[in-house]
Amino acid sequence: MVESYKQTKYNLKQGKQVLFTGTPCQIAGLKSYLGQAYDNLFCIDIICHGVPSPKVLQKYIFYQENRVGAQTQRITFRSKNKGWKQFSVSFLFNNDTEYVQTLDKDLYMQAFLKNTCLRPSCYACNFKTLHRQSDITLGDFWGISNISPYMDDDKGTSLVFVNSVIGKLMFDKIEDWISYMKVDITIAVSYNSSAIKSVEQNPNRERFFEELNQLSFDKLVHKYCQDGKLVSTKRKLKFVAYIVLEKTGLLNVARQVLRKVRYLN
Repeated sequence: MVESYKQTKYNLKQGKQVLFTGTPCQIAGLKSYLGQAYDNLFCIDIICHGVPSPKVLQKYIFYQENRVGAQTQRITFRSKNKGWKQFSVSFLFNNDTEYVQTLDKDLYMQAFLKNTCLRPSCYACNFKTLHRQSDITLGDFWGISNISPYMDDDKGTSLVFVNSVIGKLMFDKIEDWISYMKVDITIAVSYNSSAIKSVEQNPNRERFFEELNQLSFDKLVHKYCQDGKLVSTKRKLKFVAYIVLEKTGLLNVARQVLRKVRYLN
């Protein structure tokens, strides 16, 4: 945040309208810092999986730059070149080369999705709740294909929570410009548990950080995010299947089917 809170408070006191966006904990921190309500403040938070360690990100950037021999110009963590559900990580380097890899194959995304590199507070987050301090919450509507298939073009469908009177007024101003439908919020979050539930800490997390300075990034991920060996094609397919089932809300259904099959056998 650095100077963001101070700048926000200064602008609010000057009577300027301020839009502040961030994670739920950052919004809560801002409200605590301000100490009072402001009619000219509008806050948007996101459905947050968790925040990775900045040190891990820097190590990954160094790994990619060292591999290519060029500096990074731009990083995209949710490129949709292969679709919304099978999103990619993209690096654009200053030698006009580009790295693009899907979520199941990118090393950084493997560590992130397996909850190995998140900050300690993210495993016990106090701000994952439907009772938000923001005016509007934005997230991915994983599972939209089960609720309204015609709204799923695999380019991304947003989940929007309207949390306050101000949020409702702002949403009303744009509703004629967007395609939307109302959905029971309990059904919506059943497909995106990150809205209300902290992720579980990976048991390898402590060892991952203990060797963060000793191992190269690829060896680190291979050791602690892939059970110590390169992932086979079969394991890659299992990983992709798990992510797709989780994000479409079918993971629990698949587990129930497997339990029944094992019982019958």
